[in-house]
Amino acid sequence: MQEPLLGAEGRDYDTFPEKPPPSPGERTRVGVLQNKRVFLATFAAVLGNFSFGYALVYTSPVIPALEQSLDPDLNLTKTQASWFGSVFTLGAAAGGLSAMVLNDLLGRKLSIMFSAVPSAAGYALMAGAHGLWMLLLGRMLTGFAGGLTAACIPVYVSEIAPPSVRGALGATPQLMAVFGSLSLYALGLLLPWRWLAVAGEGPVLVMVLLLSCMPNSPRFLLSKGRDTEALQALAWLRGADADTRWEFEQIQDTVQRQPPAAAASCLQSSPLSWAEARDPHMYRPIVIALLMRFLQQLTGITPILVYLQSIFDSTAVLLPPKDDAAIVGAVRLLSVLIAALTMDLAGRKVLLFVSAAGMFAANLTLGLYVHFGPKSLAPNSTVGLERAALAGTEQPLATPTSYLTLVPLLATMLFIMGYAMGWGPITWLLMSEILPLRARGVASGLCVLVSWLTAFALTKSFLLVTNAFGLQAPFFFFAAVCLVNLAFTGCCVPETKGRSLEQIESFFRTGRRSFLR
Repeated sequence: MQEPLLGAEGRDYDTFPEKPPPSPGERTRVGVLQNKRVFLATFAAVLGNFSFGYALVYTSPVIPALEQSLDPDLNLTKTQASWFGSVFTLGAAAGGLSAMVLNDLLGRKLSIMFSAVPSAAGYALMAGAHGLWMLLLGRMLTGFAGGLTAACIPVYVSEIAPPSVRGALGATPQLMAVFGSLSLYALGLLLPWRWLAVAGEGPVLVMVLLLSCMPNSPRFLLSKGRDTEALQALAWLRGADADTRWEFEQIQDTVQRQPPAAAASCLQSSPLSWAEARDPHMYRPIVIALLMRFLQQLTGITPILVYLQSIFDSTAVLLPPKDDAAIVGAVRLLSVLIAALTMDLAGRKVLLFVSAAGMFAANLTLGLYVHFGPKSLAPNSTVGLERAALAGTEQPLATPTSYLTLVPLLATMLFIMGYAMGWGPITWLLMSEILPLRARGVASGLCVLVSWLTAFALTKSFLLVTNAFGLQAPFFFFAAVCLVNLAFTGCCVPETKGRSLEQIESFFRTGRRSFLR
Protein backbone atom coordinates (compact mmCIF):
# COMPACT_ATOMS: atom_id res chain seq x y z
CA MET A 1 0.00 0.00 0.00
CA GLN A 2 1.29 3.41 -0.90
CA GLU A 3 2.34 5.49 2.10
CA PRO A 4 1.21 9.10 2.34
CA LEU A 5 3.57 11.85 1.35
CA LEU A 6 3.09 13.66 4.62
CA GLY A 7 0.92 13.36 7.63
CA ALA A 8 2.56 10.42 9.44
CA GLU A 9 3.29 10.55 13.15
CA GLY A 10 6.49 12.24 14.21
CA ARG A 11 8.29 15.56 14.13
CA ASP A 12 9.63 15.08 10.60
CA TYR A 13 6.08 15.22 9.27
CA ASP A 14 4.78 17.92 11.59
CA THR A 15 5.64 20.51 8.98
CA PHE A 16 2.71 22.86 9.40
CA PRO A 17 0.00 23.03 12.05
CA GLU A 18 -3.30 21.58 10.95
CA LYS A 19 -5.97 24.14 10.21
CA PRO A 20 -9.31 23.47 11.91
CA PRO A 21 -11.72 22.09 9.29
CA PRO A 22 -14.41 24.56 8.21
CA SER A 23 -18.09 23.73 8.48
CA PRO A 24 -19.74 22.23 5.36
CA GLY A 25 -21.67 25.42 4.64
CA GLU A 26 -18.61 27.60 4.97
CA ARG A 27 -16.52 25.24 2.84
CA THR A 28 -19.10 25.26 0.05
CA ARG A 29 -19.57 29.04 0.05
CA VAL A 30 -15.86 29.79 0.07
CA GLY A 31 -14.93 26.96 -2.28
CA VAL A 32 -17.26 28.06 -5.06
CA LEU A 33 -15.86 31.60 -5.17
CA GLN A 34 -12.31 30.35 -4.74
CA ASN A 35 -12.53 27.88 -7.61
CA LYS A 36 -14.33 30.32 -9.91
CA ARG A 37 -11.49 32.81 -9.69
CA VAL A 38 -8.80 30.16 -9.93
CA PHE A 39 -10.55 28.67 -12.95
CA LEU A 40 -10.69 32.09 -14.61
CA ALA A 41 -6.98 32.74 -14.02
CA THR A 42 -6.16 29.23 -15.24
CA PHE A 43 -8.23 29.67 -18.39
CA ALA A 44 -6.49 32.94 -19.17
CA ALA A 45 -3.09 31.27 -18.83
CA VAL A 46 -3.80 28.03 -20.73
CA LEU A 47 -4.90 29.99 -23.79
CA GLY A 48 -1.15 30.01 -24.35
CA ASN A 49 -1.26 26.20 -24.54
CA PHE A 50 -4.13 26.45 -27.02
CA SER A 51 -1.87 28.58 -29.23
CA PHE A 52 0.95 26.08 -28.69
CA GLY A 53 -1.19 23.14 -29.85
CA TYR A 54 -2.48 25.16 -32.80
CA ALA A 55 1.04 26.14 -33.89
CA LEU A 56 2.45 22.65 -33.37
CA VAL A 57 0.27 21.08 -36.09
CA TYR A 58 0.04 24.16 -38.32
CA THR A 59 2.15 22.39 -40.94
CA SER A 60 -0.28 19.48 -41.27
CA PRO A 61 -2.59 21.17 -43.83
CA VAL A 62 -0.03 23.78 -44.92
CA ILE A 63 2.76 21.52 -46.21
CA PRO A 64 0.53 19.73 -48.79
CA ALA A 65 -0.74 23.12 -49.98
CA LEU A 66 2.77 24.54 -50.36
CA GLU A 67 4.07 21.42 -52.12
CA GLN A 68 1.51 22.16 -54.84
CA SER A 69 2.03 25.93 -54.82
CA LEU A 70 2.50 27.61 -58.20
CA ASP A 71 4.74 30.25 -56.60
CA PRO A 72 8.34 29.04 -57.07
CA ASP A 73 9.43 30.90 -53.94
CA LEU A 74 6.93 29.00 -51.81
CA ASN A 75 6.89 25.59 -53.50
CA LEU A 76 8.48 23.24 -50.96
CA THR A 77 10.66 20.24 -51.68
CA LYS A 78 10.56 17.23 -49.35
CA THR A 79 13.69 18.41 -47.54
CA GLN A 80 12.35 21.94 -47.14
CA ALA A 81 9.01 20.58 -45.91
CA SER A 82 10.85 18.44 -43.35
CA TRP A 83 12.64 21.48 -41.97
CA PHE A 84 9.44 23.54 -42.02
CA GLY A 85 7.85 20.91 -39.79
CA SER A 86 10.75 20.19 -37.44
CA VAL A 87 12.22 23.68 -36.91
CA PHE A 88 9.32 24.30 -34.52
CA THR A 89 10.93 21.93 -31.99
CA LEU A 90 14.21 23.87 -32.13
CA GLY A 91 12.30 27.08 -31.44
CA ALA A 92 10.52 25.39 -28.55
CA ALA A 93 13.86 24.27 -27.12
CA ALA A 94 15.12 27.87 -27.33
CA GLY A 95 11.92 29.02 -25.61
CA GLY A 96 12.54 26.58 -22.78
CA LEU A 97 16.09 27.89 -22.47
CA SER A 98 14.84 31.48 -22.22
CA ALA A 99 12.29 30.44 -19.59
CA MET A 100 15.18 29.49 -17.31
CA VAL A 101 15.83 33.23 -17.02
CA LEU A 102 12.47 34.88 -17.70
CA ASN A 103 10.45 32.70 -15.32
CA ASP A 104 12.26 34.20 -12.33
CA LEU A 105 13.15 37.57 -13.84
CA LEU A 106 9.71 38.66 -15.09
CA GLY A 107 7.60 36.22 -13.11
CA ARG A 108 5.24 33.52 -14.34
CA LYS A 109 2.42 35.76 -15.56
CA LEU A 110 4.55 38.33 -17.38
CA SER A 111 6.60 35.57 -19.03
CA ILE A 112 3.41 34.04 -20.42
CA MET A 113 2.29 37.46 -21.67
CA PHE A 114 5.73 38.08 -23.20
CA SER A 115 5.32 34.92 -25.28
CA ALA A 116 2.63 36.77 -27.24
CA VAL A 117 5.31 38.90 -28.93
CA PRO A 118 7.18 36.11 -30.79
CA SER A 119 3.90 34.25 -31.35
CA ALA A 120 2.18 37.20 -33.04
CA ALA A 121 5.32 38.02 -35.04
CA GLY A 122 5.64 34.41 -36.17
CA TYR A 123 2.05 34.17 -37.38
CA ALA A 124 2.40 37.52 -39.18
CA LEU A 125 5.52 36.31 -40.99
CA MET A 126 3.83 33.10 -42.13
CA ALA A 127 0.63 34.89 -43.15
CA GLY A 128 2.57 37.29 -45.36
CA ALA A 129 5.34 34.91 -46.42
CA HIS A 130 6.95 35.46 -49.83
CA GLY A 131 9.82 33.03 -49.38
CA LEU A 132 11.04 30.01 -47.46
CA TRP A 133 13.01 32.08 -44.95
CA MET A 134 9.84 33.84 -43.78
CA LEU A 135 8.10 30.51 -43.28
CA LEU A 136 11.00 29.04 -41.32
CA LEU A 137 11.49 32.15 -39.18
CA GLY A 138 7.77 32.39 -38.45
CA ARG A 139 7.69 28.71 -37.56
CA MET A 140 10.66 29.06 -35.23
CA LEU A 141 9.16 32.14 -33.51
CA THR A 142 5.87 30.34 -32.81
CA GLY A 143 7.92 27.41 -31.52
CA PHE A 144 9.86 29.76 -29.24
CA ALA A 145 6.58 31.09 -27.83
CA GLY A 146 5.33 27.55 -27.36
CA GLY A 147 8.44 26.47 -25.49
CA LEU A 148 8.26 29.52 -23.23
CA THR A 149 4.61 28.93 -22.35
CA ALA A 150 5.22 25.20 -21.88
CA ALA A 151 7.68 26.06 -19.10
CA CYS A 152 5.76 28.93 -17.49
CA ILE A 153 2.09 27.97 -17.62
CA PRO A 154 2.27 24.71 -15.58
CA VAL A 155 4.24 26.55 -12.88
CA TYR A 156 1.75 29.43 -12.78
CA VAL A 157 -1.26 27.11 -12.63
CA SER A 158 0.21 24.91 -9.89
CA GLU A 159 1.18 27.94 -7.79
CA ILE A 160 -2.28 29.54 -7.86
CA ALA A 161 -4.36 26.36 -7.49
CA PRO A 162 -5.42 24.91 -4.12
CA PRO A 163 -4.39 21.25 -3.53
CA SER A 164 -7.97 20.00 -3.93
CA VAL A 165 -8.14 20.93 -7.63
CA ARG A 166 -4.46 21.20 -8.57
CA GLY A 167 -4.47 17.83 -10.32
CA ALA A 168 -7.48 18.67 -12.47
CA LEU A 169 -6.18 22.15 -13.30
CA GLY A 170 -2.71 20.71 -13.91
CA ALA A 171 -4.15 18.70 -16.80
CA THR A 172 -5.71 21.74 -18.48
CA PRO A 173 -2.51 22.83 -20.28
CA GLN A 174 -2.39 19.47 -22.08
CA LEU A 175 -6.15 19.57 -22.66
CA MET A 176 -6.01 23.02 -24.24
CA ALA A 177 -3.02 22.06 -26.39
CA VAL A 178 -4.98 19.10 -27.78
CA PHE A 179 -8.03 21.33 -28.32
CA GLY A 180 -5.85 23.83 -30.16
CA SER A 181 -4.57 21.09 -32.48
CA LEU A 182 -8.10 19.88 -33.23
CA SER A 183 -9.18 23.47 -33.91
CA LEU A 184 -6.41 23.81 -36.47
CA TYR A 185 -7.49 20.59 -38.19
CA ALA A 186 -11.09 21.86 -38.35
CA LEU A 187 -10.15 25.31 -39.66
CA GLY A 188 -7.81 23.69 -42.17
CA LEU A 189 -10.89 22.32 -43.94
CA LEU A 190 -12.33 25.82 -44.32
CA LEU A 191 -9.49 28.35 -44.61
CA PRO A 192 -6.48 28.73 -46.94
CA TRP A 193 -3.08 28.43 -45.29
CA ARG A 194 -2.41 32.18 -44.98
CA TRP A 195 -5.71 32.74 -43.18
CA LEU A 196 -4.89 29.88 -40.83
CA ALA A 197 -1.92 31.95 -39.67
CA VAL A 198 -4.13 35.03 -39.28
CA ALA A 199 -6.60 33.01 -37.20
CA GLY A 200 -3.75 31.98 -34.91
CA GLU A 201 -3.41 35.60 -33.76
CA GLY A 202 -6.85 35.55 -32.11
CA PRO A 203 -6.14 33.32 -29.07
CA VAL A 204 -2.88 35.19 -28.47
CA LEU A 205 -4.68 38.53 -28.25
CA VAL A 206 -7.39 37.16 -25.94
CA MET A 207 -4.73 35.61 -23.69
CA VAL A 208 -2.93 38.94 -23.24
CA LEU A 209 -6.16 40.82 -22.52
CA LEU A 210 -7.35 38.31 -19.90
CA LEU A 211 -3.99 37.84 -18.21
CA SER A 212 -3.57 41.58 -17.80
CA CYS A 213 -6.49 41.40 -15.34
CA MET A 214 -5.18 38.36 -13.44
CA PRO A 215 -2.83 38.42 -10.41
CA ASN A 216 0.72 37.12 -10.42
CA SER A 217 1.63 33.97 -8.54
CA PRO A 218 1.57 34.64 -4.76
CA ARG A 219 4.53 32.30 -4.31
CA PHE A 220 6.60 34.21 -6.85
CA LEU A 221 5.73 37.53 -5.23
CA LEU A 222 6.66 36.25 -1.78
CA SER A 223 9.95 34.88 -3.08
CA LYS A 224 10.77 38.43 -4.24
CA GLY A 225 9.89 40.00 -0.89
CA ARG A 226 6.66 41.59 -2.17
CA ASP A 227 4.58 40.35 0.76
CA THR A 228 1.72 42.84 0.49
CA GLU A 229 1.17 42.11 -3.21
CA ALA A 230 1.36 38.37 -2.50
CA LEU A 231 -1.33 38.58 0.18
CA GLN A 232 -3.55 40.65 -2.12
CA ALA A 233 -3.09 38.16 -4.97
CA LEU A 234 -3.89 35.21 -2.71
CA ALA A 235 -6.96 36.98 -1.30
CA TRP A 236 -8.26 37.67 -4.83
CA LEU A 237 -7.73 34.06 -5.91
CA ARG A 238 -9.34 32.55 -2.81
CA GLY A 239 -12.14 35.09 -2.44
CA ALA A 240 -12.80 37.92 0.00
CA ASP A 241 -14.52 35.60 2.50
CA ALA A 242 -11.73 33.02 2.57
CA ASP A 243 -9.22 32.89 5.40
CA THR A 244 -5.96 33.12 3.48
CA ARG A 245 -3.69 33.82 6.46
CA TRP A 246 -2.94 30.14 7.11
CA GLU A 247 -1.98 29.42 3.48
CA PHE A 248 -0.03 32.67 3.29
CA GLU A 249 1.98 31.70 6.39
CA GLN A 250 2.77 28.29 4.86
CA ILE A 251 4.21 29.89 1.74
CA GLN A 252 6.05 32.48 3.81
CA ASP A 253 7.49 29.75 6.03
CA THR A 254 8.81 27.88 2.97
CA VAL A 255 10.55 31.01 1.68
CA GLN A 256 12.09 31.69 5.09
CA ARG A 257 13.33 28.10 5.37
CA GLN A 258 15.56 28.58 2.33
CA PRO A 259 19.26 28.69 3.24
CA PRO A 260 20.43 32.28 3.87
CA ALA A 261 22.38 32.45 0.60
CA ALA A 262 19.46 31.07 -1.37
CA ALA A 263 16.97 33.41 0.29
CA ALA A 264 19.16 36.43 -0.40
CA SER A 265 19.66 35.35 -4.03
CA CYS A 266 15.93 34.85 -4.39
CA LEU A 267 15.14 38.35 -3.21
CA GLN A 268 17.81 39.82 -5.47
CA SER A 269 16.50 37.88 -8.53
CA SER A 270 19.92 36.28 -9.07
CA PRO A 271 20.14 32.91 -10.87
CA LEU A 272 20.38 29.61 -9.05
CA SER A 273 24.01 29.02 -8.09
CA TRP A 274 25.90 25.75 -8.54
CA ALA A 275 26.42 25.47 -4.80
CA GLU A 276 22.64 25.67 -4.25
CA ALA A 277 21.96 23.14 -7.01
CA ARG A 278 24.23 20.60 -5.28
CA ASP A 279 21.95 20.54 -2.24
CA PRO A 280 20.08 17.18 -2.26
CA HIS A 281 16.72 18.82 -1.63
CA MET A 282 17.35 20.85 -4.81
CA TYR A 283 18.82 18.32 -7.22
CA ARG A 284 16.66 15.29 -6.33
CA PRO A 285 13.35 16.76 -7.53
CA ILE A 286 15.10 18.40 -10.50
CA VAL A 287 16.58 15.07 -11.61
CA ILE A 288 13.20 13.34 -11.23
CA ALA A 289 11.48 16.04 -13.31
CA LEU A 290 14.17 15.96 -16.02
CA LEU A 291 14.09 12.16 -16.30
CA MET A 292 10.31 12.19 -16.53
CA ARG A 293 10.41 14.68 -19.42
CA PHE A 294 13.15 12.65 -21.15
CA LEU A 295 11.33 9.32 -20.73
CA GLN A 296 8.05 10.90 -21.78
CA GLN A 297 9.49 11.77 -25.19
CA LEU A 298 11.21 8.38 -25.53
CA THR A 299 7.80 6.69 -25.48
CA GLY A 300 7.54 7.92 -29.09
CA ILE A 301 4.69 10.37 -28.75
CA THR A 302 6.13 13.14 -30.96
CA PRO A 303 7.21 11.03 -33.99
CA ILE A 304 3.99 9.00 -33.80
CA LEU A 305 1.88 12.19 -33.87
CA VAL A 306 4.02 13.84 -36.55
CA TYR A 307 4.01 10.79 -38.85
CA LEU A 308 0.59 9.46 -37.82
CA GLN A 309 -1.09 9.61 -41.22
CA SER A 310 2.10 8.41 -42.91
CA ILE A 311 2.23 5.40 -40.57
CA PHE A 312 -1.35 4.53 -41.48
CA ASP A 313 -0.49 5.00 -45.16
CA SER A 314 2.34 2.48 -44.81
CA THR A 315 0.33 -0.21 -43.01
CA ALA A 316 -2.77 -2.09 -44.01
CA VAL A 317 -5.73 -0.25 -42.49
CA LEU A 318 -9.45 -0.76 -42.96
CA LEU A 319 -10.41 2.94 -42.87
CA PRO A 320 -8.86 5.79 -44.92
CA PRO A 321 -5.70 7.13 -43.19
CA LYS A 322 -7.20 10.64 -42.89
CA ASP A 323 -10.20 9.22 -41.01
CA ASP A 324 -7.92 7.19 -38.77
CA ALA A 325 -5.88 10.29 -37.87
CA ALA A 326 -9.05 12.27 -37.05
CA ILE A 327 -10.36 9.45 -34.84
CA VAL A 328 -7.07 9.30 -32.95
CA GLY A 329 -7.17 13.07 -32.40
CA ALA A 330 -10.65 12.84 -30.89
CA VAL A 331 -9.57 9.98 -28.62
CA ARG A 332 -6.62 12.07 -27.45
CA LEU A 333 -8.89 14.95 -26.42
CA LEU A 334 -11.31 12.62 -24.60
CA SER A 335 -8.46 10.86 -22.76
CA VAL A 336 -6.93 14.10 -21.47
CA LEU A 337 -10.38 15.15 -20.25
CA ILE A 338 -10.74 11.87 -18.35
CA ALA A 339 -7.31 12.36 -16.81
CA ALA A 340 -8.23 15.85 -15.66
CA LEU A 341 -11.35 14.53 -13.92
CA THR A 342 -9.66 11.55 -12.24
CA MET A 343 -6.20 12.84 -11.33
CA ASP A 344 -7.22 14.14 -7.92
CA LEU A 345 -9.20 10.98 -7.19
CA ALA A 346 -6.96 8.15 -8.38
CA GLY A 347 -3.62 9.86 -7.72
CA ARG A 348 -0.66 10.57 -9.96
CA LYS A 349 1.22 7.26 -9.63
CA VAL A 350 -1.76 5.03 -10.37
CA LEU A 351 -2.42 6.87 -13.63
CA LEU A 352 1.29 6.76 -14.54
CA PHE A 353 1.32 2.97 -14.07
CA VAL A 354 -1.82 2.51 -16.16
CA SER A 355 -0.47 4.90 -18.79
CA ALA A 356 2.89 3.16 -19.19
CA ALA A 357 1.28 -0.29 -19.29
CA GLY A 358 -1.16 0.83 -21.99
CA MET A 359 1.58 2.42 -24.12
CA PHE A 360 3.73 -0.71 -23.77
CA ALA A 361 0.90 -2.95 -25.00
CA ALA A 362 0.12 -0.56 -27.87
CA ASN A 363 3.71 -0.17 -29.10
CA LEU A 364 4.35 -3.91 -28.86
CA THR A 365 1.15 -4.62 -30.82
CA LEU A 366 2.08 -2.10 -33.54
CA GLY A 367 5.57 -3.57 -33.86
CA LEU A 368 4.25 -7.14 -34.13
CA TYR A 369 1.57 -6.11 -36.62
CA VAL A 370 4.05 -4.33 -38.88
CA HIS A 371 6.45 -7.29 -38.70
CA PHE A 372 4.00 -10.17 -39.13
CA GLY A 373 0.73 -8.60 -40.33
CA PRO A 374 -0.61 -7.88 -43.80
CA LYS A 375 1.01 -5.23 -45.95
CA SER A 376 -0.67 -2.19 -47.42
CA LEU A 377 -2.14 -2.47 -50.90
CA ALA A 378 -1.34 1.18 -51.68
CA PRO A 379 1.52 2.48 -49.58
CA ASN A 380 2.42 6.14 -49.68
CA SER A 381 5.64 6.23 -51.63
CA THR A 382 6.28 9.91 -50.99
CA VAL A 383 7.01 9.48 -47.31
CA GLY A 384 9.46 6.60 -47.37
CA LEU A 385 7.82 4.51 -44.66
CA GLU A 386 6.59 1.74 -46.92
CA ARG A 387 10.07 0.31 -47.39
CA ALA A 388 10.44 0.07 -43.64
CA ALA A 389 7.07 -1.54 -43.14
CA LEU A 390 7.83 -4.35 -45.56
CA ALA A 391 11.52 -4.81 -44.86
CA GLY A 392 12.60 -8.40 -44.38
CA THR A 393 9.12 -9.95 -44.19
CA GLU A 394 6.89 -11.89 -46.54
CA GLN A 395 3.51 -10.53 -45.54
CA PRO A 396 0.10 -11.42 -47.01
CA LEU A 397 -1.81 -8.77 -48.88
CA ALA A 398 -4.65 -7.23 -46.92
CA THR A 399 -8.16 -7.15 -48.27
CA PRO A 400 -10.03 -3.85 -47.76
CA THR A 401 -12.69 -5.55 -45.61
CA SER A 402 -10.33 -7.54 -43.37
CA TYR A 403 -11.01 -6.72 -39.74
CA LEU A 404 -7.40 -7.55 -38.95
CA THR A 405 -6.54 -4.22 -40.54
CA LEU A 406 -8.27 -2.46 -37.65
CA VAL A 407 -5.30 -3.40 -35.45
CA PRO A 408 -3.14 -0.32 -36.28
CA LEU A 409 -6.03 2.05 -35.53
CA LEU A 410 -7.00 0.29 -32.29
CA ALA A 411 -3.38 0.03 -31.11
CA THR A 412 -2.71 3.69 -31.89
CA MET A 413 -5.90 4.68 -30.07
CA LEU A 414 -4.69 2.67 -27.05
CA PHE A 415 -1.29 4.36 -27.20
CA ILE A 416 -2.77 7.86 -27.41
CA MET A 417 -5.28 7.06 -24.67
CA GLY A 418 -2.54 5.73 -22.40
CA TYR A 419 -0.28 8.70 -23.03
CA ALA A 420 -3.03 11.30 -22.62
CA MET A 421 -4.25 9.78 -19.34
CA GLY A 422 -0.87 9.67 -17.63
CA TRP A 423 2.56 10.41 -19.03
CA GLY A 424 1.22 13.30 -21.10
CA PRO A 425 -0.35 15.67 -18.56
CA ILE A 426 1.11 14.26 -15.33
CA THR A 427 4.75 14.85 -16.25
CA TRP A 428 3.95 18.57 -16.66
CA LEU A 429 1.96 18.62 -13.45
CA LEU A 430 4.60 16.82 -11.38
CA MET A 431 7.30 19.08 -12.80
CA SER A 432 5.50 22.11 -11.38
CA GLU A 433 4.65 20.34 -8.11
CA ILE A 434 7.95 18.81 -7.01
CA LEU A 435 10.41 21.49 -8.15
CA PRO A 436 11.51 23.67 -5.18
CA LEU A 437 10.39 27.29 -5.25
CA ARG A 438 13.95 28.58 -5.54
CA ALA A 439 14.68 26.46 -8.62
CA ARG A 440 11.19 26.27 -10.12
CA GLY A 441 11.70 28.90 -12.81
CA VAL A 442 15.12 27.70 -13.97
CA ALA A 443 14.41 23.98 -13.71
CA SER A 444 11.07 24.15 -15.55
CA GLY A 445 12.83 25.83 -18.47
CA LEU A 446 15.54 23.16 -18.39
CA CYS A 447 12.85 20.44 -18.49
CA VAL A 448 11.30 22.01 -21.60
CA LEU A 449 14.72 22.32 -23.23
CA VAL A 450 15.48 18.62 -22.63
CA SER A 451 12.01 17.61 -23.78
CA TRP A 452 12.10 19.41 -27.11
CA LEU A 453 15.70 18.55 -27.95
CA THR A 454 14.76 14.90 -27.42
CA ALA A 455 11.65 15.37 -29.56
CA PHE A 456 13.71 16.95 -32.34
CA ALA A 457 16.24 14.10 -32.30
CA LEU A 458 13.53 11.43 -32.38
CA THR A 459 11.53 13.15 -35.12
CA LYS A 460 14.54 13.63 -37.38
CA SER A 461 15.85 10.07 -36.83
CA PHE A 462 12.50 8.24 -37.13
CA LEU A 463 12.56 7.95 -40.93
CA LEU A 464 16.25 6.99 -40.94
CA VAL A 465 15.61 4.15 -38.50
CA THR A 466 12.53 2.88 -40.33
CA ASN A 467 14.33 2.86 -43.67
CA ALA A 468 17.33 1.03 -42.17
CA PHE A 469 15.64 -1.49 -39.86
CA GLY A 470 11.93 -1.48 -40.67
CA LEU A 471 8.94 0.35 -39.24
CA GLN A 472 8.64 -2.23 -36.48
CA ALA A 473 12.04 -1.27 -34.98
CA PRO A 474 11.04 2.08 -33.42
CA PHE A 475 7.85 0.57 -32.02
CA PHE A 476 9.80 -2.20 -30.27
CA PHE A 477 12.18 0.46 -28.89
CA PHE A 478 9.27 2.58 -27.64
CA ALA A 479 7.77 -0.52 -25.97
CA ALA A 480 11.04 -1.17 -24.13
CA VAL A 481 11.10 2.43 -22.92
CA CYS A 482 7.58 2.02 -21.51
CA LEU A 483 8.87 -0.86 -19.35
CA VAL A 484 11.58 1.47 -18.05
CA ASN A 485 8.85 4.03 -17.29
CA LEU A 486 7.00 1.46 -15.18
CA ALA A 487 10.10 0.76 -13.10
CA PHE A 488 10.97 4.46 -12.80
CA THR A 489 7.46 5.29 -11.61
CA GLY A 490 7.59 2.59 -8.97
CA CYS A 491 10.93 3.52 -7.45
CA CYS A 492 11.40 7.24 -8.03
CA VAL A 493 8.14 9.13 -8.63
CA PRO A 494 6.41 10.57 -5.52
CA GLU A 495 2.66 10.66 -4.95
CA THR A 496 1.66 14.30 -4.50
CA LYS A 497 -2.13 14.05 -4.54
CA GLY A 498 -3.79 16.34 -2.00
CA ARG A 499 -0.55 17.93 -0.75
CA SER A 500 0.36 21.59 -0.84
CA LEU A 501 3.48 22.71 -2.70
CA GLU A 502 4.99 23.73 0.64
CA GLN A 503 4.44 20.25 2.10
CA ILE A 504 6.03 18.63 -0.96
CA GLU A 505 9.08 20.89 -0.79
CA SER A 506 9.36 20.38 2.95
CA PHE A 507 9.41 16.63 2.44
CA PHE A 508 12.33 16.73 0.00
CA ARG A 509 14.19 18.74 2.61
CA THR A 510 13.62 16.00 5.25
CA GLY A 511 14.71 13.16 2.96
CA ARG A 512 12.40 10.47 4.34
CA ARG A 513 12.70 7.33 2.20
CA SER A 514 9.06 6.39 2.74
CA PHE A 515 8.19 9.21 0.34
CA LEU A 516 9.34 7.15 -2.64
CA ARG A 517 7.58 3.93 -1.71
